[in-house]
Amino acid sequence: MLFNSYTFLFIFLPLTLLGFFFFARVSRTYAAAWLAAASIFFYGWWDVRYVPLLLGSIFFNYAIGYTLATKAKHGSEITRKALLSIGIIGDLLLLGYYKYADFFIQAVNQGLDHQIGLLNIILPLGISFFTFTQIAFLVDTFYGKVNECRFIHYCLFVTYFPHLIAGPVLHHGEMMPQFEKREIYSPQSINFAVGMTIFFIGLFKKVVLADGIAPYGNTIFNMASRGESLEIFQAWGGALAYTLQLYFDFSGYSDMAIGLSRIFGIKLPLNFHSPYKAINIIEFWRRWHMTLSRFLRDYLYIPLGGNRKGSVRRHFNLFVTMLLGGLWHGAGWTFVIWGGLHGFYLIINHAWRSFRQRLGHDLSQSTFMGNLAAGALTFLAVVAGWVVFRAQNVDAGWRMFHAMAGGNGVSLPAAFTALLGPLGPIFKNAGVVFTLGGGKQFFMTYVWVGSLMGIAFLLPNTQQLMMHFEPALNFISDRHAALRGSWRYWVWSPSMAWAIAVAFIAVAGLLSLSHPTDFLYFQF
Repeated sequence: MLFNSYTFLFIFLPLTLLGFFFFARVSRTYAAAWLAAASIFFYGWWDVRYVPLLLGSIFFNYAIGYTLATKAKHGSEITRKALLSIGIIGDLLLLGYYKYADFFIQAVNQGLDHQIGLLNIILPLGISFFTFTQIAFLVDTFYGKVNECRFIHYCLFVTYFPHLIAGPVLHHGEMMPQFEKREIYSPQSINFAVGMTIFFIGLFKKVVLADGIAPYGNTIFNMASRGESLEIFQAWGGALAYTLQLYFDFSGYSDMAIGLSRIFGIKLPLNFHSPYKAINIIEFWRRWHMTLSRFLRDYLYIPLGGNRKGSVRRHFNLFVTMLLGGLWHGAGWTFVIWGGLHGFYLIINHAWRSFRQRLGHDLSQSTFMGNLAAGALTFLAVVAGWVVFRAQNVDAGWRMFHAMAGGNGVSLPAAFTALLGPLGPIFKNAGVVFTLGGGKQFFMTYVWVGSLMGIAFLLPNTQQLMMHFEPALNFISDRHAALRGSWRYWVWSPSMAWAIAVAFIAVAGLLSLSHPTDFLYFQF
């Protein structure tokens, strides 16, 4: 079931809300059980055959976690470490089978020239997210950060539908204490107002902006996958279109998840914070898929040694972490290359910062032009990464890069000749070829790209608009969070003006739901 569907909006969500507050009048446990059952139904709507897999994973991890918690005082350290290892290995084996078995078989076939038959496994929806969430639970329980003995609460923690399919990756300690608060079990008008505002902003991002620009990126990447020749403007248009589609698709999902949860009075952790405004790749990863970055840092990078064993080991740990982070996104060489590329970016970024510190530079000080140049370089590096990420195979990715570098020449639709006027002959003499057809596609691609880049770079994000009502659990207050100048008047308040504005946004989103599409992160 999709957030951006009539079934969800007009049947599932109202019934779930009514049931939750109805049962809360009888018992909080009943309310939690209802919400957990509704979340399992939500998951099963996609394919009921995978509900036993989800429940089996929950029972397995709860049993391990319960045993770890009860043995915290009386069990030996060796026994507890063995239990933790069994839990983590079990989770990774499950994830590995469903997500990477066919990828491994393909790699063996290519490397050894064998013809082992593929298993053609269908990837269960959200398996990466509920697996990582439960690994975090086991590790936190091992270190005494969690003492959960109620199965219903654990089941709700894992299945809670606003985050189940595509994150954020949650920690038990940041979520379940909220379900202990009495006030969430009765409807609060401010939670409805804040939650629905965030949700409809996210819906608009997804169904109007992300889905609107999607065809322009898909067309170009499909041409690259078929081996067709692309010229520089086509390739860059396609790369930028996908870059912005993914941005607004994931930003939209993140807003919708936070907004839905807020209606219940529960705050999810922030997962997306204007990452394209980052001025370096380190900052980008503090803003893009923030809970995944946190998970990789806490449960992979730091256990590998982090930065505690010298710069060489630190760079190695960064590279391995990002390589595995790339593989987490998908079972394909393009994802491995994308992860390795970002690992390389981070190594360069950290090395550059260390070099500047040795020169005595104050890294906290910067100029407007310096930030502008750094931001542009960071954005171009991210776009290059998304090309590999989106390409259907490595060859298609290289064809895109070749075209973006001008390897296939430069061409413009002939319709633009009249617009160029006296500059037309100059362009021709410079090697620009004017071709018949394609003028509308070219024009609309760059209209969409220019418009969405303006929104991404110049307008406040959802968190900034809702800043007076702590929209997310880990609300960020930094140099980008506070609005300055005229933008400070855009901050949301429960007023008639904002009610009208949100109504227009909601109507635009609802009218675009005739053909709902999956969120891009559903496939990861």
